[in-house]
Amino acid sequence: MNIRISHSLAIFVLLFFTLSAIAQTGSGERYQRVVIRNAIVIDGNGTPASGPKDIVIENDRIAEIVNIDPVAVKEGRARRPAKGDFEIDAEGKYVMPGLINLHGHTHDGRGGKSMPVEYCQKLWLAHGITTIRDVGSYSKTLEWRDKSANNEIASPRIVAYGVFNNGESTKNVEAARERVRQLKREGYEGMKLFGVDRDIMAALMDEAKKQGLRVAHHTGVEETNTWDDIRFGTSSIEHWYGIPEAAIPNGRQNYPADYNYNDEVDRFRYAGRLWREADWDRLMKVFDAMIEADVAWNPTLNIYEASRDLQRAQNQPHYAEYLHPVLAEFFIPNPANHGSYFIGWTSTDEVFWKENYRIWMKALREFEKRGGTIGAGEDAGFIYQVYGFGLIRELELHQEAGFHPLMVIKHATGNNAKIMGKEDELGRIRVGFKADILVVNGNPLEDLKVLYATGTEEIVDGEARKTGGVEWTVKDGIPFHAPTMAAEVRKIVADAKAQ
Repeated sequence: MNIRISHSLAIFVLLFFTLSAIAQTGSGERYQRVVIRNAIVIDGNGTPASGPKDIVIENDRIAEIVNIDPVAVKEGRARRPAKGDFEIDAEGKYVMPGLINLHGHTHDGRGGKSMPVEYCQKLWLAHGITTIRDVGSYSKTLEWRDKSANNEIASPRIVAYGVFNNGESTKNVEAARERVRQLKREGYEGMKLFGVDRDIMAALMDEAKKQGLRVAHHTGVEETNTWDDIRFGTSSIEHWYGIPEAAIPNGRQNYPADYNYNDEVDRFRYAGRLWREADWDRLMKVFDAMIEADVAWNPTLNIYEASRDLQRAQNQPHYAEYLHPVLAEFFIPNPANHGSYFIGWTSTDEVFWKENYRIWMKALREFEKRGGTIGAGEDAGFIYQVYGFGLIRELELHQEAGFHPLMVIKHATGNNAKIMGKEDELGRIRVGFKADILVVNGNPLEDLKVLYATGTEEIVDGEARKTGGVEWTVKDGIPFHAPTMAAEVRKIVADAKAQ
């Protein structure tokens, strides 16, 4: 027993000094001048990687990008930027723009039980996510947004979209307009819209334009569909329901007579049969009209993946160390929790959903091929998706859909910035842009798994070795040590399990 105590104490001391050393690296500190050296850079605009380069950050902006000639360096005649207050050596690593999560939810609880908000915020930073478009924002979100902007908490930048739908908003046209004005007064930068009747949507969208608010539309089975998004000028369609629905010849999916939309087992079961009912030629007309109206598409492929392979979703390796017990309980099939609908889920349901994904992915390829803008978001905190892990899985699914990794990264950086109307300052490694930059241990163009907080494994001298992972997440010019963020999340989870 004494030996075990001594051994545990030694481990604790080693861990303490390791974390202390990490803390001394300046993680989370604001520096006037940061220099990242020897970087191979993925720009975020879809062009190939290039380098090595030195990147100079002054305060919160990229001030200079210098191409490095290795021969000139060896001969001692290379022009290199002056030393920074904080330096990151990116030799052998890849540098890319910070990831933007276009469909995030900042949660401090699930299913009526509390959960520390640091859990999701630090997981996002550990995965290189520097901006969250929070599409379920409320007053607490605005507080977290301001604290993040002031570097009072370790969190990505939060772009807060308030929810339009409440008890008053859909009563009549004037109530709809007043709700939009209220969201603007309260300080939201955009709004999330669920399904509404057509006259309400016409009024709220008109008012949103007057107030300068962008709109993310979660289209459901309602009176409105994608043709209304096109007509009224929605910024982005979230998920996908209204898109194939707009291309069904009879105007409505062929639901069984006993279908109940409020029963989530029914809702998600028959959602898995929707894409097969869309007429392809009609769908192309929908796409062309979306593109003409500049309506973007944020598919959130990851959030429905459990529907096509439930066993995989329930047994993901990162759950062991990163799944908070409150979130784990929320995932258990339970009609009281949104998205916890896997009651009586069958192999037949999975087969329909697998076909659904094949058609959906083909549609996504065609949409971009024709000139459409595709974004990337995770919607984690629901349906077996954990914050951060969900967005990286989203990128993998974009690659499965047939997109080149350069375009996959563009979806989550440059495209997402454009969809938020922030393409002049976010989403690229470019002089004058916000200094949102990742330093990655590995090449994400070769393997997107290197972006996971759990990293990957490679064979070295005949043995498996853990590698990969984001090393530094620089947000607003502030470097956060991603492994430290991940370690702090593991402790949050371990403490919650112990309690």
